[in-house]
Amino acid sequence: MKGLVLDATWDPKADYTVSDWEKETGKAITGNSIWHNPNLEVREWPDPDVGPQDVLLEIQACGVCGSDMHFYETDDENYILYPGLTKFPTILGHEFCGKVVEKGKEVETLNVGDYVTVEEMIWCGRCSACRNGYPNHCLKLEEIGFTIPGAFSKYLAVDEKFCWKVDSILERFGEDLGVEVAALSEPTSVSYNAMFERGEGFRPGHFVSVFGLGPIGLAAVGLAEAAGAGMIAGFEISPQRLEIAKQLGADYVYDPREVSPHELLNELSKGAGFDFHVEAAGAPHLTVPEMEKAMAINGKIVQIGRAAQKVPMYLETFQVRRAQFYGAQGHSGHETFPNVVRMVASGRLNLSPMITARYALDDAVAAIAKSTERADGKIMVKPQMNGL
Repeated sequence: MKGLVLDATWDPKADYTVSDWEKETGKAITGNSIWHNPNLEVREWPDPDVGPQDVLLEIQACGVCGSDMHFYETDDENYILYPGLTKFPTILGHEFCGKVVEKGKEVETLNVGDYVTVEEMIWCGRCSACRNGYPNHCLKLEEIGFTIPGAFSKYLAVDEKFCWKVDSILERFGEDLGVEVAALSEPTSVSYNAMFERGEGFRPGHFVSVFGLGPIGLAAVGLAEAAGAGMIAGFEISPQRLEIAKQLGADYVYDPREVSPHELLNELSKGAGFDFHVEAAGAPHLTVPEMEKAMAINGKIVQIGRAAQKVPMYLETFQVRRAQFYGAQGHSGHETFPNVVRMVASGRLNLSPMITARYALDDAVAAIAKSTERADGKIMVKPQMNGL
């Protein structure tokens, strides 16, 4: 079958110490420090094997994520920008909806014909982190589209335990748009996990700011609106994304290059500050200092965006404002996926305005390249669609 394959050279940077685990597994903990000269192309890849607990999915839609963009873009030394867990070569793609076309003999919860979305975090369920209820921090973690083959492909085999049925979403939106909206479940679950599980939520009426209005930030805006935020302010450099954020519930949107974010947030809140800040820009060295200066008493900052850099923080602010900083990773556990599916199926969370472009699998490299313009909301690759 065809797939969008990323290959790169294992070539650790001079100042990076490769761990014994990395040497043994071939996985990079910090991808930006190891993977050199990436090459991305649509090419043939072996058909997936279907195990006894697996379902074979015919991929209907797969969204382009910021991480996919950070595989395509490189730093000054031609290393990938993505700073996380990776192993190449592999097929990219992890935000998707698929149709079950075959199931293993031990599969009990799914049937041929079911539509599902899938967790990207392939947790083992046996390590201490998993057993203690932290599947997003599994010590034996694999990640679809990062360390194992992903969904920019015709087919994908995955254990049924990572699948969540989305037929209810298709009932609301129809099949063609429904599979695209269902593919948004994964990035939306990342925001949901960060805001309501790791960040412990906010009270209805609280003021929420979102820095970075890419797909994760746009999902955060939609979730904040659905959860009853009293005011939502967003910051983003793309005019197109600013307009999408308004459609999803943002009350105020700004280009942070043209304003002083903390001054605006303090003005909007009449000096009280904002209660809940979401960092989805992946530029915390720029955004966190602004959030600190607009922190309400008992305020919170949740870090979702990935950035391989250190950040200046003035901890005195957190002490005197009784504030908290939360790091968030992943989307698994804690009823996150089923709750997102319920919100979307009920109509309380409609993220369809986020979808702004569609590409066939043969044009997937062009889809990734288009994402680097940072103008679209969510770009979809639809493997069953004919090429341009």
